[in-house]
Amino acid sequence: MDQFRTLVEIPESDFKISYHSKIIMLGSCFVENIGSILLKNKFNASVNPFGVIYNPFSVANSLKLLIENKTFTEENLNFANDQYFSYYHHGSFSSNNMEKCLKNINSSIQSASLDLAGADILCITFGTSWVYELIDSGFVVSNCHKQLASSFHRYRLNVDEIVKLYKDLILSLSLFNPHLKIIFTVSPIRHWKDGANGNQLSKSALLLAVEQLVQLFDHVSYFPSYEIVMDELRDYRFYDEDMIHLNSTSVNYIWSRFSNTFIDEETLSQMKNIKKIISAAGHRPFNPDSESHQKFLANTYRKMEDLENQIPNLSFDLERSLIQKNLLE
Repeated sequence: MDQFRTLVEIPESDFKISYHSKIIMLGSCFVENIGSILLKNKFNASVNPFGVIYNPFSVANSLKLLIENKTFTEENLNFANDQYFSYYHHGSFSSNNMEKCLKNINSSIQSASLDLAGADILCITFGTSWVYELIDSGFVVSNCHKQLASSFHRYRLNVDEIVKLYKDLILSLSLFNPHLKIIFTVSPIRHWKDGANGNQLSKSALLLAVEQLVQLFDHVSYFPSYEIVMDELRDYRFYDEDMIHLNSTSVNYIWSRFSNTFIDEETLSQMKNIKKIISAAGHRPFNPDSESHQKFLANTYRKMEDLENQIPNLSFDLERSLIQKNLLE
């Protein structure tokens, strides 16, 4: 036997990500994992402008706000436990100061609205089809913000509800940005508080809904991160200590499958050169004033400028400042 695991076959993508691409990502904490790698490698990416969001309804609400370029006011905030917060947002946007809370929310929406309008690729990751609906208003929240469970009605979205919601949303997105390609994923991170069966039912609804959306729209595709973990990484050594979240080994493996699917060869080569520059800028030599190290820094500096001239929007500002501290006149 040549192999001891099943490999998930991923169809070749009809579009590719490059350093010229503009990417926006929304959804569960899995978005944070892949998004952080994109940002670390200096891709032009906007990651979770509302914070981590888990369910399809709340992701859709977020995208509608970006299309609208919504400005939040005091009336859009709630106050409890000495914190101002928004039910559209993660707790990272909350503050005990109302002006600060509004400033953080509005600056993020304004920036992300522009990003969405100019984006080439939108990545959406669903985490769960379970939602929390405010009993008083019927609004499905993105985050419960530790409010009383009695304030919410909890239920699971069905496949038809998700498909209907996203059929309309995808059409709106196409009008807002006709060039946008959409990649759906389903987070492989289990929502164990739903129970083993509840988690599986939840993920199944998400997978079936996404399958229909991919069939309906030519510019919509699916990346099987869920299947990669369930079938290729079927072992607890790929999980953190809580046995729920993924460790760095599994995240890096999923990234390798993602990059091989969506990133072209030229960009992969450029990414290697960018990694070398980032590593060189952070290098701490025994003798920083030596002639050899000064030549090394000057050469790295030139490589930065060459790459920045080749790739629009690429910036080595942080790395340049590190080198300038050690580069002798």
